[in-house]
Amino acid sequence: MIPLLKGIRVVEIGAVVLGPYAGQILGDLGAEVIKVEPLEGDIARNAHPQGPGGGALFVNNNRNKRMLAIDLKRAEGRAALARLIGTADVLLHNMRVDAAERLGLGFDAVAAINPRIVHCAAIGFGQAGQYRDRPAFDDIIQAASGMAGLAMHHGGAPQFVPTIVADKVAALHTVYGILAALVARERGQPGPFRVEVPMFEAMVAFLMNEHLAEASFAEDGATGYPRVLSANRRPFRTADGWIAVLPYTAEQWRRFLAEIGREALCEEAWFRDARTRQTRIDDLYAILAESLPARTTDAWIEKLSARDVPCARIATPNDLLHDPHLAEIGFFDVPEVYPAGLARMVPQPVRFETVSPAPDAPPAGIGADSRAVLRDCGHDDAAIEALVASGVVGTGPG
Repeated sequence: MIPLLKGIRVVEIGAVVLGPYAGQILGDLGAEVIKVEPLEGDIARNAHPQGPGGGALFVNNNRNKRMLAIDLKRAEGRAALARLIGTADVLLHNMRVDAAERLGLGFDAVAAINPRIVHCAAIGFGQAGQYRDRPAFDDIIQAASGMAGLAMHHGGAPQFVPTIVADKVAALHTVYGILAALVARERGQPGPFRVEVPMFEAMVAFLMNEHLAEASFAEDGATGYPRVLSANRRPFRTADGWIAVLPYTAEQWRRFLAEIGREALCEEAWFRDARTRQTRIDDLYAILAESLPARTTDAWIEKLSARDVPCARIATPNDLLHDPHLAEIGFFDVPEVYPAGLARMVPQPVRFETVSPAPDAPPAGIGADSRAVLRDCGHDDAAIEALVASGVVGTGPG
């Protein structure tokens, strides 16, 4: 944990990845993040595979949080949450908007409780458009945003990117949206702040950054960034495996062509002109494909690295567990405060070299901090025990 956001209280009502990932990043940056779960917990707790602390998906998205379990379907639960919201700086949720409204968690209701609040709804589709009420999951957003359709440019069938990309991209947008609002508030802009982060629009912006292309300049302009969409842009076979090679600049291409004895190509008119060279990227990729099987991956890494030509061996997720760079920096190391039986964890990758870190808090059990959180926002012990006895609040030990 990096204590940069110390003193900021975030109430996270999130499930699975989008909300929890955003909440974890804020917790990693030192905010006090209170995760509000139903009595049965976030469904990611039960995701396969299981280990200490629950499902791996839960463990990797819920460190540095306090856990409050509460039944928001009951009026007493909603009243207790409202009291907590009154003490918070941020409310973050990734529920559908109509569900949030029914629970009293819409912007107007929350702003009435706390006029300084940053209210952030990480949702499927922007509420100003006609898709506003559609359900959204990662596959749905990959399909709607054009991500799955990129493979069709190669003449193939649509494909999903095999990672939960839409949730995680939207979560990153969620974090910077919240941080921007907090900075504005600290500089004197009055609240409340309404932040809406739609997965669909976030992914369209992510995708079309380069693929808007000619359509940037003309109504009938073509979309698609040619170099990225080339069917020949792919991992290349070597004599014993696979490699990625990307000579990006003219000088890098010259160094690669010199390595394979094709220097004469550099004198061709089409090569010397940057724009023309870009239109013939398939010809250059074809040269890569023809040349690289002649040597082993290790041999190419050695030769191309010596010439400062960008290259990397193709790694699988399993390879990353044994990557020498990641091992040297202790990337997957588990802090001592984590329970026994956890072999690795995914860390916060951003480093702040001039700020001393504080210990991370591992994900806790359902309701582990319920009593403490309720005390912090003004409930006395008798009121807390009444909520527990009535089944409105779930608690861990203590």
